[in-house]
Amino acid sequence: MIPAPRNHGNSAQGLGAGLVVTGIFIVPLVLGPFWQYLIANILLLSLFSLSFNLLFGMTGYLSFGHAAFYATGAYVTGMLLLADFSLIVSVALGTAAAGVLAVILGFFCVRHTKVYFSLLTLALGMMIHAIVWKWTSVTGGDDGLVGIMRGSIKIPGVFEISLNSLSHYYYFLAALCLLGIYILYRIVKSPFGLVLNGLRENYGRVEFAGIPIRQYLQVTFFIAGLFAGLAGSLMAPLEKTVAPSVAHWTKSAEPVMASLIGGPFTFAGPIVGALAFIGLKELVVRFTDYWLMVFGIVLMVVVLGFRGGIVGFINDHLRERRRLALREHP
Repeated sequence: MIPAPRNHGNSAQGLGAGLVVTGIFIVPLVLGPFWQYLIANILLLSLFSLSFNLLFGMTGYLSFGHAAFYATGAYVTGMLLLADFSLIVSVALGTAAAGVLAVILGFFCVRHTKVYFSLLTLALGMMIHAIVWKWTSVTGGDDGLVGIMRGSIKIPGVFEISLNSLSHYYYFLAALCLLGIYILYRIVKSPFGLVLNGLRENYGRVEFAGIPIRQYLQVTFFIAGLFAGLAGSLMAPLEKTVAPSVAHWTKSAEPVMASLIGGPFTFAGPIVGALAFIGLKELVVRFTDYWLMVFGIVLMVVVLGFRGGIVGFINDHLRERRRLALREHP
């Protein structure tokens, strides 16, 4: 019997992912608070961008109001923590609130396609921003929510771990972000994800096959909103404050830019894009306040010069090298 060939590509990817996860968890042991805070923000933007890219990269539907779910998770979690709820309960309910909002808004948005979908998500997203800005008695209005405490994780009579320390909270945030990223990865690689890819590549053919497209889009919209809400729920205790800017359309632009830079048609693209976005921002703001102008130039160069983003460009280059190698040594 001829042994089955090993998939060295998957083995290398698994090893790489394991090394990255290990590196993330040893950060508090070797690096100080600044790097812990920076990497925590990269993880949050990665999860936020992956949730957005579940719609954009997988189905081709561009949402300009994704920050509505991020802000819902952040505000609900912040308000519950200020009301002395436990951290785990607050994060869970904040994430659930974003999921409920995604079901409601998705019911209207998925009935429209392409540019109408994008404009409707923008309008509904700005409606959420207006509510956050004007509902002063609940959201704090322009001042937002301040003085949010992280609390602790405890099992009565067994153990209690305070998360007021950044290093302790970092582990909690990293664990949930990585879990969320893994779940999204499994969704993308599932038969459900294949249907979404089919919608992006040939909407008419998928519809002709008898697949209930609207139901698939509704579920996708819900999943995307749910994980965006998780990212927002984890952000509130990290920053210990929530401001109306988290619901603004400019916040919705962050996952768009991260996905375009990294590559919207690969799973790792938004993660690489989040790393590039935050790393470049942190570097440029040390020299100028006009970091968005510099970032705009970088984005233009990437979009025009790197087909499919950074990860897509690298994948295309590696495929071309393999093709040439096979041609030379068939």
